[in-house]
Order: sequence, then structure tokens, then C-alpha cells
Amino acid sequence: MRSQTLGISTSEIEVLNIDKHGFWIYIKGKEYFLPYKDYPWFILAKVKDILNVKLLHNTHIFWPSLDIDLEIDILENPDNYPLTCQ
Repeated sequence: MRSQTLGISTSEIEVLNIDKHGFWIYIKGKEYFLPYKDYPWFILAKVKDILNVKLLHNTHIFWPSLDIDLEIDILENPDNYPLTCQ
């Protein structure tokens, strides 16, 4: 699922939208949707903590205040990475 392009981002990574189902993130020219049902670590996160995201080493997504790490490949090939939450 892709969203309509609404403008040009000036950042390599940014959160575009947050709603009750998950959030959209823009990374290096692509948009990804992270639904809370698949990424439950974000359900109770504060908006400011979701917005505080960094792209490290060109492939590593990091939310420092939440201590959450993901690789871009996880978003592009989710079937290769079964997610579990404990």
C-alpha cells in the first residue's frame, strides 16, 4: 500500500502521519506504513518519541527514546522477518 505523494521531503527519513492504526514513514524516497498490529512496540509511544527517528548507516532505522531498531529490509520484505512481541 502506498500513499499519494503530497510534497517533497527535505530529509532522508521522517514520519509523515500517525493515526490510530499505525504510522507512515518516509525513508530515502519511499514511504512505508507501520501498522501497530505488526509493530506493537509503538502502540503506547508518545507522538514526540515516534517522530524522533534517525537513519543510521543508510539502512538502520532507530528511535532513540524508545530504544527500537529496525532495518529497512524488514519493511521491504516483512515475510522474511517474522516479528514477535514479548
